Formats: sequence, structure tokens, C-alpha cells
Amino acid sequence: MLNAVIFDFDGVIVDTEPLHYKAFQELLVPLGLGYSWEEYLDRYIGFDDRDAFREAFAVAGRQLSDEELKALIHGKAQAFLRIVSVGVAPYAGVVELIRSISGNLPLALCSGALRSDIDPILAQLCLSDSFDVMVTADEVAASKPDPESYRLAVKRLQEVFPGKVDAAASIAIEDTPAGIASATGAGLKVLAVTNSYPRERLTGACRVLNSLSGVDLEGLRLLV
Repeated sequence: MLNAVIFDFDGVIVDTEPLHYKAFQELLVPLGLGYSWEEYLDRYIGFDDRDAFREAFAVAGRQLSDEELKALIHGKAQAFLRIVSVGVAPYAGVVELIRSISGNLPLALCSGALRSDIDPILAQLCLSDSFDVMVTADEVAASKPDPESYRLAVKRLQEVFPGKVDAAASIAIEDTPAGIASATGAGLKVLAVTNSYPRERLTGACRVLNSLSGVDLEGLRLLV
């Protein structure tokens, strides 16, 4: 019996990864730390902003102070907001799936993005009130693949729905190996979509789909 559904954000609800990449490059290229889109997919996707900046500096063998990191995160957030202000299109079927679940089953969002990155896009998609709980990068010490964010999402759902949410009977919808590792590490089953990685890279998921188009709550119950 399916207890709850937890969505990742970037790469599952909207195709924001190219936009995050562009925002990162606005900050990193002037510092001589830019990297290719292929490098982003191979090394950085799945990290939150904090760990992505740390990794870029570590790869270059350069030190990064807490003050510099804070300034970079703020600058990247501002760049991202400018980029998404013109509008972001959701993946096919995902808005309809979220609406079919919302109000019928405990529903959460668990993302490595900042809350300030997420809220404007949810507002554009008219999904601001769809999730019972949200966990974002602002609230955890470790980003995916660490399971902290999914554990917190499950904990918050259990607080909102006492006695009704069991991690083992809940499902996360993810698109990256790091996200799958995070969710399974928290005891969740995972439905993966091939929005960001090919099927063979999404090991650990109980099911892998090419798209969420045509999937509703009843279909989701059958999948898992």
C-alpha cells in the first residue's frame, strides 16, 4: 500500500539543470573555474549549490572561505532568478500527476535547490500549495547522495500525518544516481525518470520510466 510520494524538483518537475548550469557559469567563469556542460552532468548534477561550489574549488585546488561561499551562493541565486523570470516549462505529465496526488495522499518535495529557487517556479506552475511539506537545501547540512534530506522529508510527513507514513511504503521520484542513493538510504522506494541520465545509470530504482506523461495516482500505485 502506497503511503506517500516525495518528488525531487530539478530534473523531475522542471528542466532547470541547464539554467542552474548557466547561473553557475556566470559566477565561476570570471574566477577561472568554469566547466563544460558535460562536466556538469558528470560531476556536479545532484549537488546543492553549497557543495557544487566547494567541488569546483576543490577540483582546481583552491581554497574557499565561508564568507566567499556565502557570497557565491547569494550571487548564483540572484542569477538563477533572473534566468527563470521569463518562464520555465514543466516536464510532460508531471503537473497533472502532482495534482492527482495532492489532497489524496501525503505529498512532499525534497530538493537540493534553494527554497528561493523553487518558490517562483512553483508559483508559475500554480503548484505553490500542492505539497504538504517541503525540504530544501537551506535546511540540511549534507546534500544528496546523503540521505539527510529524504529522512527529514519523511519525518515531517509523519508529523503532519501521524501513524500514516512509513518510509518503506513510500516512493520518491528521482532523476539522478545521487538522488536515488539519497532516497534509498532513507528507506524509500524510488521511481526514476530518464530526464537527466540514461536508464543504465539509474540503478537502485524499483522502476525506471522515460516520462511521467500519462501517469496518475492510480497508475503510480500500480507501478510500485
